[in-house]
Amino acid sequence: MNTELRGIGMTSARTRERLISRLREAGIEDERVLEVIRNTPRHLFIDEALAHQAYDDTALPIGYGQTISQPWVVARMTELLIADRVPPKVLEIGTGCGYQTAVLAALCEQVHSVERIRPLQDQARRRLISLGMARVQLKHADGGFGWKAAAPFDGILVACARPDIPDELLGQLADGGRLVMPVGDRVQKLTVVERHGDDITTRALDTVRFVPFQRGVQ
Repeated sequence: MNTELRGIGMTSARTRERLISRLREAGIEDERVLEVIRNTPRHLFIDEALAHQAYDDTALPIGYGQTISQPWVVARMTELLIADRVPPKVLEIGTGCGYQTAVLAALCEQVHSVERIRPLQDQARRRLISLGMARVQLKHADGGFGWKAAAPFDGILVACARPDIPDELLGQLADGGRLVMPVGDRVQKLTVVERHGDDITTRALDTVRFVPFQRGVQ
């Protein structure tokens, strides 16, 4: 095993099982998602000083005003995205530290992920490669435009909040595809959008808190 995987923060199976138990108690039911959360080394995606909190069900800072999402949020968004079928080709807006990316890559055949902050993307790339996930495609760009050259996508997951659903992303969603994102300003709702031909349906579900969407690149 890679020495990084054995390093500080690599917690016992009992600690990880406590997290899985908490996720089940909080309503996560998809066993595929729980298994991936169990096996994804979250401590590798945060600063070593916070490694002792890696398997707490809480968001943690990763620098540049960004956070690694709470495990429940990662599990819930993933569960919603794959509810009817695992989308073979997925677009993620907001790579961040790469944790949600790794969860998606363990389930989906192709993952394309866009990040606007170059240092975060560079760190995420190194982590994903160390986990054998080199096939994930990463792009440094303004996520509001999606990834038109690689579209259409069977699934789109947006890891930042907007008051509306971007037309650019809807235009890159395949027929039968599903988009999951937080929608709102101060109060955000985890929203599921589905495309069936020209018909778009939306469902607002759980109340969540995400960093706001920002334009441009750094």
